[in-house]
Amino acid sequence: MIITEDPLLLDDLLRLCAAAGAEPHVHHELPEPSAAGGPGAGTGWESAPLVLVGDDAARRVCGAPRRDGVFLVGRDLDDPLVWQRAVEIGAEEVLRLPDAECRLVDRIADVVEGAGRPALAVGVIGGSGGAGASTLACALALGAARAGERTILIDGDPLGGGMDVLLGGEAAEGLRWPDFAGSRGRVGAGALEESLPELHALRVLSWDRGDRVVVPPAAMRSVVAAARRRGGVVVVDLPRRVDEAVAEVLAQLDLVLMVVPGELRSVAAAGRVAAGVRMVARDVRVVVRGRCPGGLEPEAVAALLGASLAGEVPVEVGLPGRVAEGEPPGSQGRGALARFCDGFWQRALGSAQGVPA
Repeated sequence: MIITEDPLLLDDLLRLCAAAGAEPHVHHELPEPSAAGGPGAGTGWESAPLVLVGDDAARRVCGAPRRDGVFLVGRDLDDPLVWQRAVEIGAEEVLRLPDAECRLVDRIADVVEGAGRPALAVGVIGGSGGAGASTLACALALGAARAGERTILIDGDPLGGGMDVLLGGEAAEGLRWPDFAGSRGRVGAGALEESLPELHALRVLSWDRGDRVVVPPAAMRSVVAAARRRGGVVVVDLPRRVDEAVAEVLAQLDLVLMVVPGELRSVAAAGRVAAGVRMVARDVRVVVRGRCPGGLEPEAVAALLGASLAGEVPVEVGLPGRVAEGEPPGSQGRGALARFCDGFWQRALGSAQGVPA
């Protein structure tokens, strides 16, 4: 709902609604109080998912029922009384055009897409070469889908061979990372999900077999943000090198799992990786993969890296052979890897914050 009599402001708001794919209802003012209630009763004020009130109309809606999703919008950047009017109408935020156009388009588009709680976003990174991060990322995504969560698996490592290959879907129709390299601003969450290959009940964003191995940081940021807006679970397979594009992904993750073999040389390598990841990521935890003869205990590995222990994944006999035969890791819900993933999601999805303690 848009409420304004300012023709210039109305033109701007209609243009922004069109950019976000929304069809607004325009009112120049709220009707007089009715028998059913105060100003706004029966006009859509209470039912509209978003209400944009122009500066010029703020005084006329002061008596309307308080509700969420009201924004005061104007064009005068120097108005000292704007915050007072915002408080009077119970506005969540004051938006000044043109500076706040991108913010407003995003908010309108959230309504169009029905955005609710963002996805729980988990990154997986190898502390050393061959640690098994891609295997764990794949198994985690399959475990989330098996638990009934809307799941998107994102391949953030252009040199990793392709998560679609690991899932047996390299020939599946759908877009890959190079198709999004030119993305700027907001990417539609629904359109993103529908454009990706669907493999084993989850959506996968991987790399193609071409030469392009770089996606600009802005495009990486936009695509990951769109994936999160659909809710559910997002799992990202991360490269060990933290460049600007990877930093954009790390900044949007709730949790990063670092996979580290339980031996000293791998821990030493993981320490350098962890230092780069911690510069951006909010929460980094260790998953110890396997125990080498005479190697370190999982608790000792986590202590040496100064991180919490997320758990241990024992070496699973026969897993490499099954993967080579086309069975994605963890897809059958059996074995040590699948048990770790199922336990992880039970804790993560069952906690109030969405992240296991």
